[in-house]
Amino acid sequence: MPYAIPQGPVIQLALDFLNLSQAQRAAEEAVPAGVTWLEAGTPLIKSVGIQVLRELRQAFPDVCLVADMKTMDAGRVEVDAAHRNGADVAMVLAAASDATIRECVEAGQHLGIAIGCDLVACADPVQRAREVAALGVDLVSVHTPIDQQMEGRDGLAILAEVSAAVDIPVACAGGLSPASIPQAVANGARICIVGGAITKAPDNRKAAEACLQALAGASPSSKEGLYQREGLENIRSVLARVSTSNVSDAMHRGGAIAGLTNRNPGPALCGPAVTVATLPGDWSKPVQAIDRCQPGDVLVIDAAGSAPALWGGLATRTAILRRLAGVVIHGACRDVEEICGSSLSVWSSLACPNAGEPHGVGTIGCTVVIGGQSIAPGDWLVGDASGLVVIPGKRVVEIANRSQDIMEREQRYAAEIDAGRTLSQVAELSRWER
Repeated sequence: MPYAIPQGPVIQLALDFLNLSQAQRAAEEAVPAGVTWLEAGTPLIKSVGIQVLRELRQAFPDVCLVADMKTMDAGRVEVDAAHRNGADVAMVLAAASDATIRECVEAGQHLGIAIGCDLVACADPVQRAREVAALGVDLVSVHTPIDQQMEGRDGLAILAEVSAAVDIPVACAGGLSPASIPQAVANGARICIVGGAITKAPDNRKAAEACLQALAGASPSSKEGLYQREGLENIRSVLARVSTSNVSDAMHRGGAIAGLTNRNPGPALCGPAVTVATLPGDWSKPVQAIDRCQPGDVLVIDAAGSAPALWGGLATRTAILRRLAGVVIHGACRDVEEICGSSLSVWSSLACPNAGEPHGVGTIGCTVVIGGQSIAPGDWLVGDASGLVVIPGKRVVEIANRSQDIMEREQRYAAEIDAGRTLSQVAELSRWER
């Protein structure tokens, strides 16, 4: 193996960018902090081309350079290409055939380049790790891919099983941050592959230092939850950190509820929906529905977007007593002077002084359509100064985590703009013109 893996664990910085200049800036900040392994990520190799390895090798001659080729076929050709362009390690997928992995190993031994094997998407990663180790790979990587991270999964449990099953070094990739690096090391990781926790930070050097300190056993200084992906039990805290713009971006520019006005801009709105369909002005079912809400729920009322009002000051007081997270009304409210300044977020299509009567027509717990969006019981709503969005309940973990990922990336963009680069320069917009 041409590049010996240290006995102590190392940080490998994954440069998963589409633009070379962004990758170089991240590395220029992280390497002086003590990062000794750089990975040309798959998106970077696909976007820029394999010559990106040569560029990184020239800029950082002393690092261990990993080519995340994710080779699936033509093992000899791809390992040779990685070697010619300056890589120390080339990655092949464990899902590839034994023939391809064997070709990678033999090419690596001939050329003097180490072969890593990525266990991503293997049905039985422990058994496959044993098999590829027997084929002669130099290391295996337990990899929780981004799309699974967004669903709240991590690979730390299977990492311990893989580490116990093989005698070769084991890498761990998938959402590692200063908060999770110590556990990865405890579970057997010799190589901790870190991407966003460094590259999306406003200061890449400080973020790299924090990861290296965590590698040495220091406790992380930040408890805010950035660069970590959460499960359903913590998803409200994630949504509280992000904006509706982030959420819409995470849903491919979707989810926005049109035509409603925030009557009380102070408090945020965030929670699962309890739905009501009723007639304009009929406030019986909406008021009864308050009693069915749990703390943190959002009451969503469809009254055809018309007056008279079915919500006012007394309903607001009751909702506050029940600790609702907000009320969304496709219809009219009144007593805005009481609503404004309260602790309850209230959105409505209209405001008017005249109320309707409690006839009791309608249904609680049905799917409603408001502002162009279908809202079912259990879907999540988030509201802020930019507007309202709805997230399907079955996807709230994924969308919340993707929203935070977008927020983290934008924080890095903001830091680069503050340092003097324009948005056009940071995003390299001219490169992507059609």
